[in-house]
Amino acid sequence: MAEPVPNRAEWLKEHIGILQRVSRAFAQPADQHDLLQELMIAVWKAAPVFRGDSAAATFFYRVAHNRALTWRRQDGRRRSRAAEAERGALDQAAADPTEAMLLERLYAAIRKLPPIDRSLVLLSLEGVTYADIAALHQMTIGNVGARLSRARTRIAALVEEDQDGF
Repeated sequence: MAEPVPNRAEWLKEHIGILQRVSRAFAQPADQHDLLQELMIAVWKAAPVFRGDSAAATFFYRVAHNRALTWRRQDGRRRSRAAEAERGALDQAAADPTEAMLLERLYAAIRKLPPIDRSLVLLSLEGVTYADIAALHQMTIGNVGARLSRARTRIAALVEEDQDGF
């Protein structure tokens, strides 16, 4: 069993990538930074209840996913500024413009998935095992595999559809 978190700042810094991916999957580019801040606050506040019964990454995903779902429900106020920013915001980490465009298409497709499928895809991309994903979402391993298979097919179709539009 893991030890409780000794230093929240270091713990958050170590797992910031998880929060960035959740933010990118749940928010339009113009709102990703705002959601990331919300996720960081949520994890910061939740850190004292981490008992070490699961991996820290699992805890981060659970807290971030739940907060992102709440944030998404409150999305109505933010929709107006998202449309313009969608085209202008490419991944700053990608050096190749073609790669950045493909990555943005992928995340745009992921954002179109239902929230539970979005979470499953993110966890899978992170390398979390089906067993851990199933435990996190209280599903069977078979259900996780089936939903991921359908989600991947849907993402491929959405990316292809988006590519035809360009």
